[in-house]
Amino acid sequence: MRWTARHDRTPGGGRLLAAALALAVALAAPVVGPAAGALAAPVTVTNGTQFTDTNGAVVHAHGGGVLKVGDYYYWFGENRNPDNTFRAVSVYRSTDLRTWEFRNNVLTQSSAAELRVANIERPKVVYNAGTGRFVMWMHKENGSDYNEARAAVASSATVDGDYTYHGSFRPLGQHMSRDITLYNDNGTAYMISAADDNYDLHIYRLTSDYLNVAALVGNFWDGAHREAPAMFKRGGTYFLLTSGATGWSPNQARYATAPSISGPWSGWTDVGNGTTFNSQPAFVLPVQGTSGTSYLYLGDRWAGAWGGPANDSQYVWLPISFPTATSMSLTWYPSVTVDTAAGTVTGNSPAYYRVTARHSGRVLDVINGSTANNAEVKQWGWNGGGNQRWEFQDAGGGWFRLVNAASGKCLDVANASTADGANIIQYTCGSGANQQWQWAALGDWFQLRARHSGKCLDVVNAGTGDGADVQQYTCGAGTNQQWSRTVS
Repeated sequence: MRWTARHDRTPGGGRLLAAALALAVALAAPVVGPAAGALAAPVTVTNGTQFTDTNGAVVHAHGGGVLKVGDYYYWFGENRNPDNTFRAVSVYRSTDLRTWEFRNNVLTQSSAAELRVANIERPKVVYNAGTGRFVMWMHKENGSDYNEARAAVASSATVDGDYTYHGSFRPLGQHMSRDITLYNDNGTAYMISAADDNYDLHIYRLTSDYLNVAALVGNFWDGAHREAPAMFKRGGTYFLLTSGATGWSPNQARYATAPSISGPWSGWTDVGNGTTFNSQPAFVLPVQGTSGTSYLYLGDRWAGAWGGPANDSQYVWLPISFPTATSMSLTWYPSVTVDTAAGTVTGNSPAYYRVTARHSGRVLDVINGSTANNAEVKQWGWNGGGNQRWEFQDAGGGWFRLVNAASGKCLDVANASTADGANIIQYTCGSGANQQWQWAALGDWFQLRARHSGKCLDVVNAGTGDGADVQQYTCGAGTNQQWSRTVS
């Protein structure tokens, strides 16, 4: 994950999460000690949103990983300053994977002198049964450029206590190390990191105390230009999930498989859509319960893709399915139901609606079926196309994002304008209030009120023909501001 402009050898390199992502995906959450199982009720997690903790504060666990200790899942991740430099590694805990309790900022700027001006990315934690310590690895930069490419290590006697910082280095004294993940394979720990300006992916075996690198297991993907690694094992197959290196912008996730960490590893196979549903891998979490084990993809939808700070990033969690023992697939769902007691993760299919203007009988339409940012939204006669179907995605607090079925982009007030007559377009979904709408009852009809401006979705001049433009305007009683929605 990257916090500065890209600087890789080719344009479009290094940060998609060289930057959760991007939730590098540290994977493999071992259970420490005898776990009775999380006795929690099933919960629903909404995708493309920010989580809030039990105090109502935003959860900042970007680029992070999850470790299960007893009945609790502990989620570690990046918590950044507004300029994207390091503020803390924060940790939260939950039994159900939705209700998160803030526990501690386990590593902060005051933990060590070299962290006072630094950038820390993709923290991952594993437990060392031999030493009784929790060990964190992360990617460290100096906070002013992106040239250090160092791994850093910290440890603690308790999972959510203050971590002692042990310093940073290049593995084996020579290899660059950026996006990072850990995998604990029955007591032998491995670190996987992007090397050589993200052109290579290295697998290292750690020393017995997990505090240093013992050996380079292999560079199996020389020149692959992959980052955001996440490793997990299912049955007898190891999976390594990665993203391409395209800065903050999302891209096609790909995975490789092997019967052993030392290989032989397969070539890369695409998974998910071309943008991995506008996310980057951060972790893959096995969820084990009475009905078996499910695998949950944890991804970050990085705010850098729309020019925002990292702490405005959102999360995408999806169930992983396995067509064969050596293949995996990802399907988009607007929400997932997680039952940690049963060990099940189920995707919930979206409901799509046509949104019809009262005065004309015509519907909201992305013109010409465009999937591009800034495409115009107008009214048009209903034809059943995906560009006329909208998902009302819960954004919390009674607000919704209207997501177009054809493009996956959001109904947006252009440039977040608060003026009457501001244009309505589609744009990549983010956290902006100009993409959040209230479905407000007005008798048997409804107004769509923009959160940032308080103004209403309005058909310009109450036009009744195909192609009449749509704008925001001060709310009134006109039927050109009144809408219905019908499942379609």
